[in-house]
Amino acid sequence: MTVAEAARKASPSGPQVWPLDVKAYHALGELGLIPERTELLYGQIIRKMSKSPFHSYLHQSLSELLQAALPPGTYCRSEQPLTGHDSEPEPDLAVVRGARGDYRHEHPRTAELVIEVCVSSHEYDRSKLRAYASAGVKECWLVLAPEQQVEVHLQPQEGQYTETRLHGPGGSVTSTTVPRFTVDLTRLFAS
Repeated sequence: MTVAEAARKASPSGPQVWPLDVKAYHALGELGLIPERTELLYGQIIRKMSKSPFHSYLHQSLSELLQAALPPGTYCRSEQPLTGHDSEPEPDLAVVRGARGDYRHEHPRTAELVIEVCVSSHEYDRSKLRAYASAGVKECWLVLAPEQQVEVHLQPQEGQYTETRLHGPGGSVTSTTVPRFTVDLTRLFAS
């Protein structure tokens, strides 16, 4: 029996996943060995979904509203990484403390508010909640476009959110961490 045959026989069948930590993910990225449009979740490289026109519309609308409501000492990042223990998700929008220059050498490790726009990615974006809660993100919104709702997750504790609120259709939702950020859901989802 050759060495290759023995290795095949000894290895389990099916796909194999080789977990990465954040440091290895960065190193491979710097070498050009990580495809673009990916993010690291729970030690695995995940290819990000493409964005529909409606996703882009909602993202831009929320970004404009959020920029106008930011409290002093915070900064809004769009589709940029948050570095956690074994994950580096790239939320659609994140409000972080500090200024842009504070993140010149490393990504923020937490956020005041994270927003994920979910047009066809509900389960994938929900799978990120554990990463956000583990990183201490105080508030996470899942903007559920088909349902015309916003799912708000609060009180991160031990890798999960202990409070969830559902808003809409209709009405409005106000952030607990960015109090001037209020979204009229009827207007947001109007076609």
